[in-house]
Amino acid sequence: MFVITAPTSTIGREVVDTLLDLDVPLRLVVRDAARLAPHVRERVEAVEGSHGDPDVIDRACADADAVFWLAPGDPAAPSAHAAYVDFTKPACAAFVRHGVRRVVGVSALGRGTPMAAHAGPVTASLAMDDLIGASGVPYRAVTCPSFMHNLLRQVGALKEQGLFFLMADPDLKAPLVAARDIAATATRLLLDDSWRGAGEVACLGPEDLSPTEMARTLSDVLGKDIGYRQIPGAALKERLTGFGASAAMAQAMADMFDAKNQGLDGAEPRTARSATPTTFRQWCEEVLAPAVRS
Repeated sequence: MFVITAPTSTIGREVVDTLLDLDVPLRLVVRDAARLAPHVRERVEAVEGSHGDPDVIDRACADADAVFWLAPGDPAAPSAHAAYVDFTKPACAAFVRHGVRRVVGVSALGRGTPMAAHAGPVTASLAMDDLIGASGVPYRAVTCPSFMHNLLRQVGALKEQGLFFLMADPDLKAPLVAARDIAATATRLLLDDSWRGAGEVACLGPEDLSPTEMARTLSDVLGKDIGYRQIPGAALKERLTGFGASAAMAQAMADMFDAKNQGLDGAEPRTARSATPTTFRQWCEEVLAPAVRS
């Protein structure tokens, strides 16, 4: 039995669909089972509730061989540490109690860099990895840079203003990764029962791009001029708190992007193993463009 947390997330859905295609028995931890697609709901066991709830995750981990772990990063949390580390503590106890054989989690790049000490959700994600690894369960953290799919939050701005907005330096080249490639790496690790101990597997995409280069690709794919605007940390924090984020989580996000501007995501060298296949152009053509044109 494989347990999948956050099964309705962008990454989680990909993991679920791939494993169902392989007829792997699945138990999904989901706040509301009605949110599952019908073809999924009829083939899985659903445990309703938050995977940060001790009772929920304990029930989910009974007789589990493997767990896919994705902390949701609650924007209203009192701190990034609470959103990732405190949220994960009940799961670590359940992994040990039920003898889970391996856990694969989604995490962040930056381990070993000075920037990672003050990088908000990145710092908290690395501490979460340490917590899971210290439990003794075999663990692999799939470490990622910024996600391509975060641009879907800016479909309105792309449509109406021909712009997208980030805190990133316009000329800073950095890796980007597609959700499908994160999911593929996580699924491969879940199915592989040969690894032991704790470690990391990086997903870096096939190329480094700056926001200026991203704007050129977006212009080509969407068939209209797309511009990029860098926003300051204060503006990002104001925007996030306006959408309900706590002041601490808004500050944590600004800290993360400050660290990325200092080269956090460039610290991991790209190798044949860490270079995932989906290019930014391909993702724009297949995912973003249909969303913008809908």
